This record gives sequence, C-alpha cells and structure tokens, in this order.
Amino acid sequence: MDAPPAFRRQLLDVIPRLRRYARALTFDAAAADDLSQQTLERALVHWRQFDPQREMGVWLLSIAHNAHLDTVRRESRMTVTDPTELQRVQDENQADNSHTLGLRLDLEAALARLPPEQRQPLLLVCVEQLSYAEVAEVLHIPIGTVMSRVCRGRAALRSYLDATAHPSRPEAGTQLKRVV
Repeated sequence: MDAPPAFRRQLLDVIPRLRRYARALTFDAAAADDLSQQTLERALVHWRQFDPQREMGVWLLSIAHNAHLDTVRRESRMTVTDPTELQRVQDENQADNSHTLGLRLDLEAALARLPPEQRQPLLLVCVEQLSYAEVAEVLHIPIGTVMSRVCRGRAALRSYLDATAHPSRPEAGTQLKRVV
C-alpha cells in the first residue's frame, strides 16, 4: 500500500529544508540531491514507521543524517575544500565584485574544517533552527552533548573566520614564539 496523501503532503512541505541540510552536509549540489532522494525513498518505503505525533522535519533530517553517515562510512573519506582550490575559485570569481561571495566561500571552507561531530549539530541548530532536544533526537546523542558540540563548533568557526578576515593574526590555539 502506498503512503497516504496526508503523509505525502507533509513530506513535500519538508523537501526544501531537507535539501538545504543535505547541501550543508555534503558541500556538493549533486551529492546533496542524491542524499535528498535517498532520504525521500527511505521515508516512502518506511512510511508506516512514522509517528504522526512527531514532526515530519525531524524524522526526515534523522533519516538524512543516517543516510549521510552510511555514505561516509562506505566511501571512507570526506571531501574537504583544499585551501589552494578555494583561492583559485575566489580568483576566478573576482570579477563578480560581490563581497558576499568571498564570505560564503570562507564560511564554506571554515565549515568544512569543523569535525562532523561539531558541524552536524551546528547546522541543525543554526540553519535548520531545531531545538537542542530535536537535534539530540536526530543525531541520537544526549542533549548535553549537542550543547557542548554546538558551543565548540561556534567557537571554532569564529576562530577560522577571524583568521580568514585577519590573516596576520595567528589561529586560535596557535602558540606565538617570543623572539628576544
């Protein structure tokens, strides 16, 4: 039996949110589309497992998170933007003169530098605007762990972006040698 129309409508309403989260997880539009499709397929196959008392968005983001982890495990590597590649992209887009392009690229590079354990809860809280309890449910971790990872992720992101904005400053945690 196919999923009921009400379930399908709820599913359709959450797709933009799902795609945004998938894109933030993968840093690649094609991979994000694949992850979104895989998530929707799993949701439609297992629609009977959906609890109507639960928010559809949280359920789908949880499926997407697990599907992404499956993919990462399968590929055994994570794509990280190489700083020289980032510089090349920025140079190519210099004609754009848009100050937001550089900021977006810096933010993407800084997010890519975060470990997944910090990046995932940070994206769910800040981009998807889930509560800490919802993030804990999606990631299957305690709420206190979510809070500490978001806090550490924000601090690291600030440090990375500050180092990008002020290249003469050392990154946080870098020791300066004193020359006497």
